[in-house]
Amino acid sequence: MTSAQPQSAASPSREQRISDMLDKQDCSELVHRMARAIDRCDSDLVDELFHPDATDDHGSYKGSARDFTPWVMEVLSGMHRTQHVIGNILIRLDGDTAYGESYFIAHHAIPAEDGSDNFMIAAGRYLDRFERRDGAWRFAHRGAVYDWSSISPSTDIWDRTNMPDYSFGVRGKDDPSYAHFNR
Repeated sequence: MTSAQPQSAASPSREQRISDMLDKQDCSELVHRMARAIDRCDSDLVDELFHPDATDDHGSYKGSARDFTPWVMEVLSGMHRTQHVIGNILIRLDGDTAYGESYFIAHHAIPAEDGSDNFMIAAGRYLDRFERRDGAWRFAHRGAVYDWSSISPSTDIWDRTNMPDYSFGVRGKDDPSYAHFNR
């Protein structure tokens, strides 16, 4: 049997560690929900994740988050499909502000001039500032840092028009995930 170690003044209490864990989870959930909102082209969900005065810096777009939403929806309208995969997430808490770095790999099916698709991958990290206001965490600023990209002809083998037994993702609220979560 081991004896309990006395808690040093420098180590946080269990309650504080649990509170910090829950705050970090809330911030991580925002990162994941944003990836879903972008891939589903759900502008209402994108707007819901930002504070009203939030900003965004995606390189080719720098400005308010409210103006980012229509901008990114226009960009996405030129693509057939996207899928953002979130990897490592680090969150540092500082009271009601948190700073995050989240790795991403973003897959894009982009129309080629010959009518086929190109498959473009962009990889990088989101540098986010989250703020808790009125008890709710939201994005206060999102920045994108790009690490690498590639493009090649798509090798997608699925004929989405002639495979009735398969469920395929679609943009918008007709995607099967909306019915799944609304049960």
